[in-house]
Amino acid sequence: MYRPIIAITMGDAAGVGPEIIMKSLAARDLYEHCRPLVVGDATRLREAGEIVGTSLKVHAIQDIAEANYAYGTVECINLGLIPPNYPFGELSPLCGHAAYCYIERAVKLAVNQQIDAICTAPLNKEALHAGGHIFPGHTEMLAKLTDTPEVSMMLVAPNLRVIHVTTHIGLLDAIRKIEPGLVERTIARGYDTLVRSGIENPRIGVCGINPHAGENGLFGCGEEEEKIIPAVQAQRALGRSVEGPLPADTLFYRAARGDFDLVVAMYHDQGHGPVKVMGLEAGVNITVGLPVIRTSVDHGTAFDIAGKGIADEGSMLEALRQAVSLATRRD
Repeated sequence: MYRPIIAITMGDAAGVGPEIIMKSLAARDLYEHCRPLVVGDATRLREAGEIVGTSLKVHAIQDIAEANYAYGTVECINLGLIPPNYPFGELSPLCGHAAYCYIERAVKLAVNQQIDAICTAPLNKEALHAGGHIFPGHTEMLAKLTDTPEVSMMLVAPNLRVIHVTTHIGLLDAIRKIEPGLVERTIARGYDTLVRSGIENPRIGVCGINPHAGENGLFGCGEEEEKIIPAVQAQRALGRSVEGPLPADTLFYRAARGDFDLVVAMYHDQGHGPVKVMGLEAGVNITVGLPVIRTSVDHGTAFDIAGKGIADEGSMLEALRQAVSLATRRD
């Protein structure tokens, strides 16, 4: 069985990323399904290993050809950007810049087809900006680095998958941005991703924008009819199982009980809230539409607990499993 190479970017070195990586790579069964490769700082990983109490060794390398992928040793492409004993839990321009550099190196590996997927540990947006890289987050950064004009954010939690039409913009801007073409492309990206993951005919529910999905014009100014219905009709014309626009307050409940394989949310909080209620610790973020598979934890840097060895690695482990699932089915 082919074991894909998953590049794990270390994220913000002052956050919990190094700790959850070391905890996750202590799972022996992970190595049966993939070859994990950290892109980050070897010294920081060793410090994190001591904090979490693992016996894993860290093998610092400069070239991917040097990696052995044997359980018990963490392979790390070492960028050497973080000084020894650098403080945990503090916002730092240095760590923000380093987080960008880890992503940049992973993208180069992906473009050169040396890896099969990228799995990202969390970064801090304020630190990223302080380090000179003005992006709202990983999703937009990866789109820029891969010259991808449009991507979608998909969140996966126990019993729930959600893809977003808009994400990191204000609510009024989101409503202005939503239009039939964007909605249709988002549905199509979600459909293709689920098919790739092994779901043959995904059932997709599409949220409305207004309460009760507009209630036949009672709420809003006809946004559902103008912006959403044409996209749903176009996807249904392709023979796909797409329903909507549906009231968001009941759609998420129906999806969680199994009526739908995917929910299409119109804006950030409409989709993020239900996913995080369903399982923040096991949530996974997937960037859909990139030329490389990318998954991520669905939590932040947690500066308040960084360096204490208590961060939960559940979301990172699930993100790695999702990366393996998608990478082994890629074209």
